[in-house]
Amino acid sequence: MSNMEKHSHHDHSDHNHSMHKHEAKQSKSHDSHGHSHNGHHNHHDHHAHMVEDFKKRFWISLILTIPVLVLSPMIQKFLGLFDRLAFPGAGYVLFGLSSLLFFYGGWPFLKGLYDELKDKNPGMMTLIAIAIAVAYFYSTAVVFGVSGKLFFWELATLIDIMLLGHWVEMKSVMGASRALEELVKLLPSEAHLVQEDGTTQDIPLDKVQSGNILLVRPGEKIPADGVIVSGNSNVNESMLTGESKPVSKKENDKVIGGSINGEGAIKIEIQKTGKDSYLSQVINLVKEAQASKSKTQDLAKRAARWLTFIALAGGALTFGIWFYIGADFNFVLERTVTVMVITCPHALGLAVPLVVAVSTALSAQNGLLIRDRGAFESARNLTAIIFDKTGTLTKGEFGVTDIVLGESKNENEVLQIAAALENSSEHPIAKGVVSSAKEKKLEHLETKNIQSITGRGLKGEVNLGNWYEYQVVSPKALAENNLELSTDMRGKFESLSKQGKTVIFLITSNKILGALALADIIRPESKAAIEHLKKLGIKCMMATGDNKQVAAWVSQELALDEVFAEVLPHDKSALVKELQAKGHKVAMTGDGVN
Repeated sequence: MSNMEKHSHHDHSDHNHSMHKHEAKQSKSHDSHGHSHNGHHNHHDHHAHMVEDFKKRFWISLILTIPVLVLSPMIQKFLGLFDRLAFPGAGYVLFGLSSLLFFYGGWPFLKGLYDELKDKNPGMMTLIAIAIAVAYFYSTAVVFGVSGKLFFWELATLIDIMLLGHWVEMKSVMGASRALEELVKLLPSEAHLVQEDGTTQDIPLDKVQSGNILLVRPGEKIPADGVIVSGNSNVNESMLTGESKPVSKKENDKVIGGSINGEGAIKIEIQKTGKDSYLSQVINLVKEAQASKSKTQDLAKRAARWLTFIALAGGALTFGIWFYIGADFNFVLERTVTVMVITCPHALGLAVPLVVAVSTALSAQNGLLIRDRGAFESARNLTAIIFDKTGTLTKGEFGVTDIVLGESKNENEVLQIAAALENSSEHPIAKGVVSSAKEKKLEHLETKNIQSITGRGLKGEVNLGNWYEYQVVSPKALAENNLELSTDMRGKFESLSKQGKTVIFLITSNKILGALALADIIRPESKAAIEHLKKLGIKCMMATGDNKQVAAWVSQELALDEVFAEVLPHDKSALVKELQAKGHKVAMTGDGVN
């Protein structure tokens, strides 16, 4: 039985799969108490506020633009309405409306000018600000006596178009920061601090310090990274590591903040909080990815920088040449302003945001949400794609993959009886057995006297016309019941174990009726997707936090080119960089933290 003993760490019975009742209240989703991540909420709120601010400025500016256009002499002449719409003092009204437009609608660009010059990096904001400032101050001078033309209508339309462009772009990429919100929600809002007298006190998460002893009740989220000092349990780390099976944890084992405690109450000593925690490091990786800009945006920024220099140089050259020729100063000034205003192209401010917005919308209609536009643009050159396993190639939930018959000659009978017993348990393995029976539409059998066999499984009576006692147990429980596998059954059991599958046995009256092998179910559409990608010449790989046996089984089923097992989220980014260093253009696909 040595192979069975060796495999016992995979068994669901070790998870003490009794009908535990969650005495603990469910952890509330993370709110403003979230210490190190609170800044992200502020960042997201700030971003949302900016989108609303640009929207408000655009609509108010657009309303003000209508009378500005109507009162502008050049537009009146163009429409043939000059005689009808002209009235004494029209210039001052035009100045007043344009002043509102310049200082209210143009404020983001004037502030942007200051920021870009402060960083010694002139770009789009500088170009826009120079154009609207020149148009405004020259037109103001014309209103108050300088001979020349009014450019208030240019000022108004330029501000409107640029505000629209910025609003459209910011709105289209707003969803990116929501990824971080989902990560932050992995943490609870408060923790149970264990006092010196053994009592507990609920404290906000931001009050948790390194060295604190915290109580984590069954079903609660672990508040921070630490080590177990008392108790044992099974911890669901799938959202963080990709390990599909709950991980058995005992004293001196490390636990990660954000993972979910199973059926046992544990006490943990906190080792890392705030920015040092594992979850914070993952959040920083996401932030870095979101900070990227696409080549289109970089190109537009470079174009804006050169256009700024061209506008200034063109204005200076125009002024110099006409002044040298000896033209009237008012004429020289008007020509200089005209060159500097028209050098700022309205289209550039709107084209890039609209391309971003349209491509984002079209992609969304096809199920793609774009967060990194640089990656989106370079996707056409992909040579390799790395898949996460849990929840991506697989369903992220256990199901029965194999049924090995012993004394029973009916697979459905073995599954039906096991499901009847397991229906009383909340354990993921038990749920997998029950869901597999439901998929096969097997009738639910009546049960009574269900009892947990500590560390081994459970037993109970099942109604099959008469009441019979059955047990669903782990491999190690077979030896304790003086049961031995047949040669054929042993071979199949060992083969399934090597694939990393969890194997449980159905026994009765010292007979082994059969065995059920469970694993994370592979999605039916995964195979078709990988075959299609391979036809395009793209190498298909898998990086998973799951163990090597499970990874090898999934890889074999899907005919993957390469597989990397027991890889944590922060290691996945290093793996991508490693493949990129070998000359691959790499895509990564996953869910949750990935």
